[in-house]
Amino acid sequence: MPQHPASEREFTMRFTSTPRGARLARRLVSHRLNDWGHPYTTPVNEALTLIAAELTANAVRHGYVPGRDFHVRLTLAEGTFRIEVTDTRTEKLPPLAPPALDTASESGRGLHLVAALADGWGVNPREAAPGKTVWAELHARQQGHPRTRRVAPEPTDVNLLLATASLLRDDLGSRPADASHGGRRP
Repeated sequence: MPQHPASEREFTMRFTSTPRGARLARRLVSHRLNDWGHPYTTPVNEALTLIAAELTANAVRHGYVPGRDFHVRLTLAEGTFRIEVTDTRTEKLPPLAPPALDTASESGRGLHLVAALADGWGVNPREAAPGKTVWAELHARQQGHPRTRRVAPEPTDVNLLLATASLLRDDLGSRPADASHGGRRP
């Protein structure tokens, strides 16, 4: 495991592996960032909230084990935000590179969004228990604005981001079992 600098700030919580748990995790990440001086409408808050939404939705959809929760850890250390989502399913690892995009599909865009928004992301085995941790990092200045070293998305990528963001609406009737049968994501 790579060593990370000591956290200046940290938020950790366990959530139920349900769409409602994923929505709650996304909202609490956004609230925590606001409390840390990165208001809701700043690029850092918006990017990390969307990354949290995708990673937690994937934990519910692909990492679901009956009776097991997922964990979210958000840290800020030396100007780098790191979000980690840990689930208990070992055998379903995300690909190291996002899969080819099927523009006709209503799903399958999550890792493309994470790769486009984050400065780095990856997967590590869960420490001391079965499962995995999917993480993403975003480098930010103290004022809450991301560094400009990232390449701006292509126009088609912007359309993809906007289309996918519209899918993040609350869907209170969705359950984890629905996700494997073409159900909408949280």
